[in-house]
Amino acid sequence: MSDPAAAETPLLDDSVKGCLDFKGRPVHRSSSGGWTSASFIIAVEVAERFAYYGISSNLITYLTGPLGLSTAAAAAQVNAWSGVATLLPLLGAFLADSFLGRYRTIILASLVYILGIGLLTLSATLPSVTTSGAPNADNVTLNTSSMLQYQVILFFFSLYLVAFGQGGHKPCVQAFGADQFDAEHPVECKAKSSFFNWWYFSIAAGILLTLLILNYIQENLSWVLGFAIPAIVMAVGLLVFVLGTMTYRFSVKGDEESPFVRIGRVFILAIRNRKIASSAIATEESLKQFKFLDKALLAPDSTMEQGKVCSMREVEEAKAVSRLAPIWATCLIYAVVFAQTSTLFTKQGATMDRSITRGIEIPAATLQCFISFSILLFIPIYDRIVVPLARAFTGKPGGITTLQRIGTGIAVSAIAMVIAALVEMKRLQTAREHGLVDKPNVTVPMRVWWLVPQYSLCGLSDVLAIVGLQEFYYDQMPNELRSIGIALYLSILGVGSFLSSFLISVIETVTGKDGRDSWFADNLNRAHLDYFYWLLAALSALGLALYVYSARSYIYARRSTS
Repeated sequence: MSDPAAAETPLLDDSVKGCLDFKGRPVHRSSSGGWTSASFIIAVEVAERFAYYGISSNLITYLTGPLGLSTAAAAAQVNAWSGVATLLPLLGAFLADSFLGRYRTIILASLVYILGIGLLTLSATLPSVTTSGAPNADNVTLNTSSMLQYQVILFFFSLYLVAFGQGGHKPCVQAFGADQFDAEHPVECKAKSSFFNWWYFSIAAGILLTLLILNYIQENLSWVLGFAIPAIVMAVGLLVFVLGTMTYRFSVKGDEESPFVRIGRVFILAIRNRKIASSAIATEESLKQFKFLDKALLAPDSTMEQGKVCSMREVEEAKAVSRLAPIWATCLIYAVVFAQTSTLFTKQGATMDRSITRGIEIPAATLQCFISFSILLFIPIYDRIVVPLARAFTGKPGGITTLQRIGTGIAVSAIAMVIAALVEMKRLQTAREHGLVDKPNVTVPMRVWWLVPQYSLCGLSDVLAIVGLQEFYYDQMPNELRSIGIALYLSILGVGSFLSSFLISVIETVTGKDGRDSWFADNLNRAHLDYFYWLLAALSALGLALYVYSARSYIYARRSTS
């Protein structure tokens, strides 16, 4: 990145403090990092998102089709896998920040990713439920059952291998991309803030390609080809990432002990000193929140004996991590709503009129492209119009704070659930009016475009909440734990998927008692997805209230630059 001040003090400004190149040499600002390096990193992330959504966006269709699962069971499996895939980044981030480094972790995780998709493709070549049937019924039934069992085992093994690959890839690649911008340089500091917006814009474009191309191939041509293409794209993305190696900035690890050790010691000493009166540390400078951690500043005999206490910096690190917990917890309901776009929204759309012209139908999973369209539309508007206007009023570099941005996104997601409930009520009414309640395989004469508003609002919610969470958790974590910060944001989505799966399972059990049709009956014309959406809207309103309460009391971590 260029800087006007660089012309005056080139020897000082051209070197980047705390960074080395891939050979361990000092790096120069003019030949490393910035948008050039970020472009290579964005390329591998676009490829990864293309591959991931090539699997996840249409996964419920594959499970209810070739593998023969029920709607509720398939939705639970999708949510469980999504939950694991977004919780494993905690492990990947720990390995990267403590041992391997982000660059090596990205390469190793990408190789595991490619292997997983390759095996997934292999599993799709085996006979499935929808391809059974032959004259010799007994033998074929036995053989098909045996082959299906092997297919299911191989399929889920491959699927969770992909989850492990994403677990290493996802938290590191975004943190590594943000590392290419120097937060202490005035120009690059502003670029870093925009990086999170354009990062999400780029991956939305990759996802859009998946939804427009791969979903059609999977449903109309071949599941084998539909899984093979993501493997090829992922391999090409990894190659592009490696080609950018000479331009990357690698953060220098100091001789300090692991931040995990430092933060853990604060909690251990605070617990050990819990019986010491608070007045013993009343004169110490400390933040108002989590005062019990201040007891880590004292030795057991209430003296400041060197070597047996934590420093103020270490205590503030522990407090910075602790303050993230309420924000994390209050965003979980938002994550439950986020999980519906690739499961129940898809099944809802599959029952509606999806025809474009005679003989051509939009695959149900492709409806998710409206989320991507919304993201591609609103990110430039937000970055180029909303932020400058808000900055003029508030004086903040980002226009509004990241917590305000996240809260606005949660509010939009609640509105999306209200719209989804109203549309589903209309769909059920249309099915009743045309006598289709007991004809689940007949298309409900209601255009699929009715679903566009709820998909579009979910996209706008992503622009605000998801990008806000990414920037917030990256910025508020200690420097050495920024991969963990990205992983913590992802874990919100992971736990949200598990909560969604749990809610669906409980409601399925309770509402389906005594032979009644549950809210998630396979015949969606007798189901009540509208009730579920109203429940999520109410829970979202409650979650938003709790979030606002937590955000108002949040104290931002101290940074050398704002």
